[in-house]
Amino acid sequence: MKDTPILVCGAGGFIGGHLVASLMNEGHTNIRAVDLKPLGDWYQKFDGIDNRALDLGEKSACYEAMEGMGHVYNLAADMGGMGFIEHNKALCMLSVLINTHLMMAARDCGAERYFYASSACVYAEGKQLDVDNPGLKEEDAYPAMPEDGYGWEKLFSERMCRHFREDFDIITRVARYHNVYGPEGSFEGGREKAPAAISRKVAEAVLSGKHEIEIWGDGEQTRSFTYIDDCTFGTCKLMHSDVVEPINIGSSELVSINELVSIVEKIAGVTLKRTYKLDAPKGVRGRNSDNTLIKELLDWEPSTTLAAGLEKNYQWIYDQLAPRYT
Repeated sequence: MKDTPILVCGAGGFIGGHLVASLMNEGHTNIRAVDLKPLGDWYQKFDGIDNRALDLGEKSACYEAMEGMGHVYNLAADMGGMGFIEHNKALCMLSVLINTHLMMAARDCGAERYFYASSACVYAEGKQLDVDNPGLKEEDAYPAMPEDGYGWEKLFSERMCRHFREDFDIITRVARYHNVYGPEGSFEGGREKAPAAISRKVAEAVLSGKHEIEIWGDGEQTRSFTYIDDCTFGTCKLMHSDVVEPINIGSSELVSINELVSIVEKIAGVTLKRTYKLDAPKGVRGRNSDNTLIKELLDWEPSTTLAAGLEKNYQWIYDQLAPRYT
Protein backbone atom coordinates (compact mmCIF):
# COMPACT_ATOMS: atom_id res chain seq x y z
CA MET A 1 0.00 0.00 0.00
CA LYS A 2 3.03 2.29 0.26
CA ASP A 3 3.03 2.47 -3.55
CA THR A 4 -0.64 3.48 -3.85
CA PRO A 5 -0.88 6.83 -5.67
CA ILE A 6 -2.31 9.32 -3.17
CA LEU A 7 -3.93 12.67 -3.93
CA VAL A 8 -4.08 15.24 -1.11
CA CYS A 9 -6.34 18.18 -1.94
CA GLY A 10 -5.83 21.29 0.15
CA ALA A 11 -2.22 20.23 0.71
CA GLY A 12 -1.05 23.83 0.99
CA GLY A 13 -3.36 24.41 3.94
CA PHE A 14 -2.95 23.65 7.62
CA ILE A 15 -4.37 20.14 7.96
CA GLY A 16 -3.43 19.15 4.42
CA GLY A 17 0.22 20.03 4.94
CA HIS A 18 0.41 18.00 8.12
CA LEU A 19 -1.33 15.08 6.40
CA VAL A 20 1.25 15.07 3.61
CA ALA A 21 4.01 15.08 6.22
CA SER A 22 2.36 12.18 8.06
CA LEU A 23 1.98 10.12 4.88
CA MET A 24 5.61 10.73 3.94
CA ASN A 25 6.73 9.72 7.43
CA GLU A 26 4.82 6.46 6.97
CA GLY A 27 6.86 5.75 3.83
CA HIS A 28 4.46 6.85 1.11
CA THR A 29 6.30 8.36 -1.84
CA ASN A 30 3.74 8.44 -4.65
CA ILE A 31 1.91 11.56 -3.48
CA ARG A 32 0.35 14.35 -5.49
CA ALA A 33 -0.24 17.48 -3.40
CA VAL A 34 -2.66 20.09 -4.76
CA ASP A 35 -3.80 23.49 -3.52
CA LEU A 36 -5.27 26.70 -4.91
CA LYS A 37 -2.50 28.86 -3.46
CA PRO A 38 0.77 29.46 -5.35
CA LEU A 39 3.40 26.98 -4.20
CA GLY A 40 5.32 29.69 -2.40
CA ASP A 41 2.31 30.45 -0.21
CA TRP A 42 1.77 26.90 1.08
CA TYR A 43 2.10 26.45 4.84
CA GLN A 44 4.25 23.37 4.22
CA LYS A 45 5.69 22.12 0.91
CA PHE A 46 7.78 18.97 0.55
CA ASP A 47 10.36 17.94 -2.02
CA GLY A 48 10.19 14.54 -3.70
CA ILE A 49 6.45 14.59 -4.41
CA ASP A 50 4.24 16.04 -7.14
CA ASN A 51 3.21 19.54 -5.96
CA ARG A 52 0.66 21.39 -8.08
CA ALA A 53 -1.19 24.70 -7.82
CA LEU A 54 -4.69 24.07 -9.21
CA ASP A 55 -8.13 25.61 -8.71
CA LEU A 56 -10.19 22.57 -7.71
CA GLY A 57 -13.35 24.60 -7.99
CA GLU A 58 -12.87 24.05 -11.73
CA LYS A 59 -13.97 20.67 -13.08
CA SER A 60 -11.03 20.37 -15.50
CA ALA A 61 -8.54 20.94 -12.67
CA CYS A 62 -10.12 18.13 -10.64
CA TYR A 63 -9.71 15.69 -13.53
CA GLU A 64 -6.10 16.79 -14.00
CA ALA A 65 -5.40 16.27 -10.31
CA MET A 66 -7.18 12.91 -10.19
CA GLU A 67 -5.46 11.23 -13.16
CA GLY A 68 -3.80 8.01 -12.02
CA MET A 69 -4.67 8.41 -8.34
CA GLY A 70 -5.84 5.54 -6.11
CA HIS A 71 -6.60 7.15 -2.74
CA VAL A 72 -7.98 10.68 -2.40
CA TYR A 73 -8.01 12.94 0.65
CA ASN A 74 -10.21 15.99 0.12
CA LEU A 75 -9.37 18.70 2.65
CA ALA A 76 -9.76 21.57 0.17
CA ALA A 77 -12.22 24.29 1.18
CA ASP A 78 -12.56 28.05 1.51
CA MET A 79 -12.83 28.35 5.27
CA GLY A 80 -11.47 29.80 8.47
CA GLY A 81 -12.44 30.53 12.05
CA MET A 82 -15.79 31.85 13.24
CA GLY A 83 -15.03 35.40 12.15
CA PHE A 84 -14.50 34.21 8.58
CA ILE A 85 -17.36 31.75 8.20
CA GLU A 86 -19.95 34.12 9.71
CA HIS A 87 -19.08 36.86 7.21
CA ASN A 88 -18.38 34.72 4.11
CA LYS A 89 -21.28 32.29 3.85
CA ALA A 90 -21.46 32.36 0.04
CA LEU A 91 -17.73 31.70 -0.33
CA CYS A 92 -18.02 28.78 2.08
CA MET A 93 -20.95 27.37 0.09
CA LEU A 94 -18.97 27.52 -3.14
CA SER A 95 -16.64 24.84 -1.76
CA VAL A 96 -19.39 22.41 -2.79
CA LEU A 97 -17.97 22.70 -6.31
CA ILE A 98 -14.66 21.25 -5.12
CA ASN A 99 -16.13 18.10 -3.61
CA THR A 100 -18.67 17.64 -6.40
CA HIS A 101 -16.09 17.88 -9.18
CA LEU A 102 -13.57 15.76 -7.26
CA MET A 103 -16.15 13.01 -6.73
CA MET A 104 -17.05 13.02 -10.41
CA ALA A 105 -13.37 12.80 -11.30
CA ALA A 106 -12.81 10.01 -8.76
CA ARG A 107 -15.66 8.04 -10.29
CA ASP A 108 -14.49 8.55 -13.86
CA CYS A 109 -10.77 8.05 -13.19
CA GLY A 110 -11.20 4.90 -11.11
CA ALA A 111 -10.04 6.08 -7.68
CA GLU A 112 -10.43 3.34 -5.04
CA ARG A 113 -10.95 5.30 -1.81
CA TYR A 114 -12.11 8.83 -1.12
CA PHE A 115 -11.85 10.72 2.19
CA TYR A 116 -13.87 13.85 2.84
CA ALA A 117 -13.05 16.29 5.64
CA SER A 118 -16.34 17.43 7.14
CA SER A 119 -16.86 19.47 10.29
CA ALA A 120 -18.65 19.64 13.61
CA CYS A 121 -20.41 22.64 12.07
CA VAL A 122 -22.85 20.15 10.50
CA TYR A 123 -24.50 19.57 13.88
CA ALA A 124 -27.93 21.00 14.61
CA GLU A 125 -27.75 24.34 16.40
CA GLY A 126 -30.47 23.24 18.84
CA LYS A 127 -28.07 20.65 20.26
CA GLN A 128 -25.48 23.35 21.07
CA LEU A 129 -27.33 25.87 23.23
CA ASP A 130 -25.76 24.92 26.60
CA VAL A 131 -22.18 25.57 27.69
CA ASP A 132 -22.25 22.19 29.45
CA ASN A 133 -22.51 20.33 26.16
CA PRO A 134 -22.47 16.58 26.89
CA GLY A 135 -20.97 15.78 23.49
CA LEU A 136 -22.41 15.68 20.00
CA LYS A 137 -23.27 12.21 18.76
CA GLU A 138 -23.11 11.51 15.04
CA GLU A 139 -26.89 11.12 14.96
CA ASP A 140 -27.30 14.72 16.20
CA ALA A 141 -26.75 16.07 12.68
CA TYR A 142 -30.39 15.27 11.92
CA PRO A 143 -32.99 16.75 11.77
CA ALA A 144 -30.68 19.15 9.95
CA MET A 145 -30.07 22.74 11.03
CA PRO A 146 -26.31 23.20 10.77
CA GLU A 147 -24.12 26.30 10.88
CA ASP A 148 -25.43 28.59 8.15
CA GLY A 149 -23.31 28.59 5.01
CA TYR A 150 -20.26 26.51 5.95
CA GLY A 151 -22.17 23.84 7.87
CA TRP A 152 -24.77 23.36 5.13
CA GLU A 153 -22.03 22.91 2.52
CA LYS A 154 -20.33 20.29 4.66
CA LEU A 155 -23.56 18.40 5.32
CA PHE A 156 -24.53 18.43 1.63
CA SER A 157 -21.08 17.15 0.66
CA GLU A 158 -21.39 14.35 3.21
CA ARG A 159 -24.58 13.27 1.42
CA MET A 160 -22.77 13.48 -1.90
CA CYS A 161 -20.15 11.05 -0.60
CA ARG A 162 -22.86 8.71 0.62
CA HIS A 163 -24.71 8.61 -2.67
CA PHE A 164 -21.56 8.23 -4.78
CA ARG A 165 -20.70 5.25 -2.57
CA GLU A 166 -24.16 3.78 -3.00
CA ASP A 167 -24.57 4.50 -6.70
CA PHE A 168 -21.02 4.21 -8.05
CA ASP A 169 -19.30 1.87 -5.56
CA ILE A 170 -16.60 4.36 -4.55
CA ILE A 171 -15.34 3.64 -1.03
CA THR A 172 -15.94 6.88 0.85
CA ARG A 173 -14.97 7.87 4.38
CA VAL A 174 -16.11 11.04 6.18
CA ALA A 175 -14.68 12.63 9.33
CA ARG A 176 -16.33 15.42 11.26
CA TYR A 177 -13.39 17.43 12.59
CA HIS A 178 -13.74 19.33 15.86
CA ASN A 179 -11.67 22.54 16.01
CA VAL A 180 -8.28 21.30 14.85
CA TYR A 181 -5.25 23.36 15.92
CA GLY A 182 -1.46 23.23 15.97
CA PRO A 183 1.70 24.72 14.43
CA GLU A 184 2.14 25.55 10.74
CA GLY A 185 -1.29 27.11 10.30
CA SER A 186 -3.05 30.46 10.14
CA PHE A 187 -2.71 32.60 13.26
CA GLU A 188 -3.62 36.05 11.93
CA GLY A 189 -5.48 37.70 9.07
CA GLY A 190 -9.02 36.63 9.94
CA ARG A 191 -9.02 32.91 9.09
CA GLU A 192 -7.44 31.71 12.34
CA LYS A 193 -9.39 29.68 14.89
CA ALA A 194 -9.60 30.30 18.62
CA PRO A 195 -6.44 28.46 19.83
CA ALA A 196 -4.29 30.28 17.27
CA ALA A 197 -5.98 33.64 17.85
CA ILE A 198 -5.61 33.42 21.63
CA SER A 199 -2.02 32.21 21.38
CA ARG A 200 -1.21 35.12 19.06
CA LYS A 201 -2.87 37.67 21.33
CA VAL A 202 -1.03 36.37 24.39
CA ALA A 203 2.30 36.29 22.53
CA GLU A 204 1.75 39.86 21.28
CA ALA A 205 0.99 40.98 24.85
CA VAL A 206 4.19 39.38 26.11
CA LEU A 207 6.34 40.76 23.30
CA SER A 208 4.87 44.27 23.38
CA GLY A 209 4.63 44.57 27.15
CA LYS A 210 0.96 45.58 26.87
CA HIS A 211 -0.58 43.04 29.21
CA GLU A 212 -4.15 43.03 27.96
CA ILE A 213 -6.27 40.81 25.73
CA GLU A 214 -9.59 41.17 23.90
CA ILE A 215 -11.87 38.12 24.00
CA TRP A 216 -14.76 37.61 21.61
CA GLY A 217 -18.11 37.12 23.38
CA ASP A 218 -18.31 36.74 27.15
CA GLY A 219 -15.68 33.98 27.18
CA GLU A 220 -18.06 31.44 28.67
CA GLN A 221 -18.85 29.73 25.35
CA THR A 222 -17.33 26.23 25.31
CA ARG A 223 -15.50 24.06 22.80
CA SER A 224 -13.24 21.05 22.54
CA PHE A 225 -10.02 21.44 20.53
CA THR A 226 -8.22 18.68 18.63
CA TYR A 227 -4.43 18.67 18.21
CA ILE A 228 -3.22 18.26 14.65
CA ASP A 229 -1.28 15.02 15.25
CA ASP A 230 -4.45 13.35 16.56
CA CYS A 231 -6.33 14.66 13.54
CA THR A 232 -3.95 13.24 10.94
CA PHE A 233 -3.59 9.91 12.76
CA GLY A 234 -7.35 9.54 13.04
CA THR A 235 -7.82 10.53 9.41
CA CYS A 236 -5.52 7.79 8.14
CA LYS A 237 -6.99 5.26 10.56
CA LEU A 238 -10.49 6.07 9.31
CA MET A 239 -9.46 6.00 5.66
CA HIS A 240 -8.30 2.38 5.96
CA SER A 241 -11.18 1.23 8.13
CA ASP A 242 -14.57 -0.28 7.36
CA VAL A 243 -16.46 2.65 8.92
CA VAL A 244 -19.04 3.76 6.35
CA GLU A 245 -20.96 6.56 8.06
CA PRO A 246 -19.54 9.98 9.10
CA ILE A 247 -17.71 9.89 12.41
CA ASN A 248 -16.35 12.44 14.90
CA ILE A 249 -12.63 13.08 15.06
CA GLY A 250 -12.39 15.40 18.03
CA SER A 251 -11.20 15.79 21.57
CA SER A 252 -13.80 15.44 24.32
CA GLU A 253 -11.91 17.83 26.66
CA LEU A 254 -14.45 20.64 26.99
CA VAL A 255 -13.23 24.11 28.04
CA SER A 256 -14.59 27.65 27.97
CA ILE A 257 -12.77 30.33 26.01
CA ASN A 258 -11.88 31.94 29.33
CA GLU A 259 -10.28 28.67 30.42
CA LEU A 260 -8.45 28.48 27.09
CA VAL A 261 -7.00 31.93 27.74
CA SER A 262 -5.92 30.89 31.24
CA ILE A 263 -4.07 27.84 29.88
CA VAL A 264 -2.15 29.96 27.36
CA GLU A 265 -1.42 32.59 30.02
CA LYS A 266 0.09 29.87 32.22
CA ILE A 267 2.23 28.61 29.33
CA ALA A 268 3.44 32.16 28.66
CA GLY A 269 3.95 32.96 32.35
CA VAL A 270 1.75 36.03 32.27
CA THR A 271 -1.62 37.29 33.53
CA LEU A 272 -3.47 39.70 31.24
CA LYS A 273 -6.25 42.24 31.74
CA ARG A 274 -9.27 40.90 29.87
CA THR A 275 -11.82 42.91 27.89
CA TYR A 276 -14.79 41.37 26.12
CA LYS A 277 -16.12 42.20 22.64
CA LEU A 278 -19.70 41.09 23.11
CA ASP A 279 -20.80 41.86 19.54
CA ALA A 280 -18.04 39.77 17.92
CA PRO A 281 -18.81 36.48 16.10
CA LYS A 282 -18.89 33.68 18.66
CA GLY A 283 -20.80 30.76 17.15
CA VAL A 284 -22.82 28.26 19.14
CA ARG A 285 -22.89 28.36 22.93
CA GLY A 286 -21.37 24.93 23.56
CA ARG A 287 -19.80 22.25 21.35
CA ASN A 288 -18.07 19.02 22.32
CA SER A 289 -17.29 15.69 20.69
CA ASP A 290 -18.98 12.49 21.83
CA ASN A 291 -16.41 9.78 21.13
CA THR A 292 -18.51 6.73 21.93
CA LEU A 293 -18.74 5.63 18.31
CA ILE A 294 -15.10 6.13 17.33
CA LYS A 295 -13.94 4.21 20.40
CA GLU A 296 -16.32 1.40 19.54
CA LEU A 297 -15.46 1.20 15.84
CA LEU A 298 -11.78 2.21 15.74
CA ASP A 299 -10.73 1.47 19.34
CA TRP A 300 -9.19 4.94 19.47
CA GLU A 301 -9.88 8.58 20.27
CA PRO A 302 -7.75 11.75 20.31
CA SER A 303 -5.55 11.77 23.39
CA THR A 304 -3.38 14.90 23.29
CA THR A 305 -4.31 17.12 26.22
CA LEU A 306 -5.17 20.73 25.48
CA ALA A 307 -2.33 21.96 27.71
CA ALA A 308 0.23 19.82 25.85
CA GLY A 309 -1.01 20.82 22.41
CA LEU A 310 -1.30 24.51 23.24
CA GLU A 311 2.26 24.59 24.55
CA LYS A 312 3.54 23.54 21.10
CA ASN A 313 1.09 25.82 19.34
CA TYR A 314 1.94 28.86 21.46
CA GLN A 315 5.70 28.38 21.11
CA TRP A 316 5.46 28.15 17.31
CA ILE A 317 3.31 31.28 17.07
CA TYR A 318 5.58 33.15 19.51
CA ASP A 319 8.58 32.25 17.35
CA GLN A 320 6.83 33.60 14.24
CA LEU A 321 6.03 36.91 15.96
CA ALA A 322 9.24 37.50 17.92
CA PRO A 323 11.34 38.84 14.99
CA ARG A 324 8.82 41.66 14.55
CA TYR A 325 9.70 42.99 18.00
CA THR A 326 13.48 43.01 17.67
